[in-house]
Amino acid sequence: ILLDKDGKRKHTRPTFSGQQIFALEKTFEQTKYLAGPERARLAYSLGMTESQVKVWFQNRRTKWRKKHAAEMATAKKKQDSETERLKGASENEEEDDDYNKPLDPNSDDEKITQLLKKHKPGGGGLLLHPPEGEA
Repeated sequence: ILLDKDGKRKHTRPTFSGQQIFALEKTFEQTKYLAGPERARLAYSLGMTESQVKVWFQNRRTKWRKKHAAEMATAKKKQDSETERLKGASENEEEDDDYNKPLDPNSDDEKITQLLKKHKPGGGGLLLHPPEGEA
C-alpha cells in the first residue's frame, strides 16, 4: 500500500499478467459486452475484481471504436479517391469523343490543330498548311 505526502492511500494502477490479458482479449473477440454473471465468472477465473474486468472492457471498447473509426475513415478516403479517379477518367473520355468523331473537311483548321496537340505528344508534328512562302 502506497501513501501520498499527507498519509492517504495512493491509488495504484493494476498490472495484469499476460495470461489475464490473453483471456480478456479472447473474450472480447467473442463479445464486446459482458453481463453481470459472465463478468463475475471471468473475474473469478482470472483472479480479478469485477470492477477491474468491467473497466478493462470499457477501455477496450473505446480502443476498438477508435481503431474501427480510423479504418472506416481510411476506407472512405480510398473510395473517394477512386471515385475521383474514375470521374476524371470519364471526363477524359468525354473530351476524347471529339477526337474520335470523323472530321468535317470543311471544319476549322484551328479545331483540328487543337485536337492534335491535345492527343499527340509534342503537339502532333503534323502540318495542315505549309508555312507561308514554302509552298
